[in-house]
Amino acid sequence: MSRSVVRGGVPAERATVPIRARRRHPGAVAIRYPGTWSQVGPLPENVQVATEIQDVLRDPERVRRAARVVVGLIVILVVTTVDGGMTLPPGWVLLVLPVGLAAMALPPRYRVPVFAVCAGFVVAVSTQESVQLGVAGAGFVFLSTSEDPARRPWLGWLGGLTGAAVAVGHSLSAYEQPFVFVTVGYLLAVLWRSWSRGRALTRETRALRGQAAWLEQRTHLARKLHDVVGHHVTAMVVQAEAGQLGDDPAAALRAIAATGRNALGELDTLVVHLRDPDAAIAVSAPPRLADIDELLAQPLRQQGLTVRVHLDPEPGLDEHGVLTVYRIVQEAVTNIARHAKATTAWVELVRVGDRARLRVSDDGIGPARAPVRGSGLIGIGERVRACGGGWELVERAGGGTVLQADLPVVAP
Repeated sequence: MSRSVVRGGVPAERATVPIRARRRHPGAVAIRYPGTWSQVGPLPENVQVATEIQDVLRDPERVRRAARVVVGLIVILVVTTVDGGMTLPPGWVLLVLPVGLAAMALPPRYRVPVFAVCAGFVVAVSTQESVQLGVAGAGFVFLSTSEDPARRPWLGWLGGLTGAAVAVGHSLSAYEQPFVFVTVGYLLAVLWRSWSRGRALTRETRALRGQAAWLEQRTHLARKLHDVVGHHVTAMVVQAEAGQLGDDPAAALRAIAATGRNALGELDTLVVHLRDPDAAIAVSAPPRLADIDELLAQPLRQQGLTVRVHLDPEPGLDEHGVLTVYRIVQEAVTNIARHAKATTAWVELVRVGDRARLRVSDDGIGPARAPVRGSGLIGIGERVRACGGGWELVERAGGGTVLQADLPVVAP
């Protein structure tokens, strides 16, 4: 006779957990082999470099720091190599280097105008003989615009244009290069800001989608827990009360034990799903409309309540609609058994045009004057809205409660 090995209370054949490849450190990749744990092997050097570049490009902050370094080096190279052809002695233009470095220690709102002034100064002192200073001016415009916390940056653009206008005023012939450099620097900064904002929005959208999926999954699981545990516990209470009044208490105890075992089994499945969200959440075979009379109404009859069930054989519902009807009836009859103090209950499902109308009513004490919307009524509302239908809970004429739900039928 074969035996199954048990690990942590779960048979070995059910304890299979998918192995996911995860990078433990840079330069390594998880390699999966069937039936074994992940092994780690080194990446080739060119693949590692490409991966690091991709990581940098995915992070706007790292791209901003890298761009700042590159632009700073270009500005230093241009300013230190220019040797004449300016409206001022060459030594004056070197002042922008310590000023720019000092500005890096300032908050962005103070740093931006300093870069704008540096851009205007560098462009203003340039001439056709020192046209390369326009590159440095474009770099300062880029830094000012990209660092500007304002939604519509304009200081770097204004500083560069002012300097370009001064440079053209000093020239005796057409000299459009300063405007070109300033415009290029500004456009590059605007493009970078748009890309950075797009990346930030993409990350936020992914985070919100993940959170929404998690909340939806949590709500679905809470609804499942309420349906499974609440229904089984109610059935056990009803069976216990019926056993006290009946002629065969042993049969009632056997029914309670069977119901309890079913509840524990389905609860164990839900707990497994809590630990591993990838695990299947189905706790039992999909219910049928016939189960309403066999599984939901029968415990109430054992308690002495008269339950009349009328179900249209062709209500026009798909599997999801049938499950919705079953869960609504389950919640309704549970409430009748707990609170209604009724003697008769009715369950009706008929098709009316393009709608399937479900009515669960009783002749009990009626709805509370100030009804408390517990998890059961909330679950009913969520299920009906998910199907695109509507529902209401009202007082029955002659006494009692009526729960009515209208669900759209499936197009033929």
